Amino acid sequence: GRVLSMGHSYVGKISSANHKDKYKTILSRLPLEDTGEIPLKGVGWNPASAVKAAIRKDGIPITFYSLHICGSKKDKGHAYYLATEVLPKEKSERVIVAGDFNNRIGDDSLNFLEGSGMRPTWKDLKIELSWQFTYNAFAPEKQVGVIDHIFYNASSGAKATDGDIIELKKPLSDHKPIWAEIAFPREIGPDGLGN
Repeated sequence: GRVLSMGHSYVGKISSANHKDKYKTILSRLPLEDTGEIPLKGVGWNPASAVKAAIRKDGIPITFYSLHICGSKKDKGHAYYLATEVLPKEKSERVIVAGDFNNRIGDDSLNFLEGSGMRPTWKDLKIELSWQFTYNAFAPEKQVGVIDHIFYNASSGAKATDGDIIELKKPLSDHKPIWAEIAFPREIGPDGLGN
């Protein structure tokens, strides 16, 4: 985090699929509150989890989830559990969920997430994903499409204003980094939308 001037971090303790050093992390320039890790249930490799932390930007709380989950179909996977068991209990009015979902936008499991009120930043940015990929950066001939995503809760009235897939000449990981700038309104109206 120091290289990016992010002096605050939270690292989970559940390593994805029990692999060595596959822990989820949240880095921040602002102090973190309400940190924790939520085990996610589903078919496929396990264990899986999401780490959670909140920040306050100009006094406004924003909750972040960072995850690495198994790809799945229909209502059997970690994304479905997140959409139906975890996020409905979230009390924050401004939520961002980001990570390696191992599924593409339009897959059943991510449709459940969208159906729960989460919106992928790609849709606001109108980025065509069909010919792009985030995995496998080390072996592009074995790419599987864009499986890394950033979502925010649409009820907040937020909108992604910028973002993309970062193309590096020398990849640092088997996944390409992604980023998004999300603008949240200061106030959320009685209709659940930003004002």
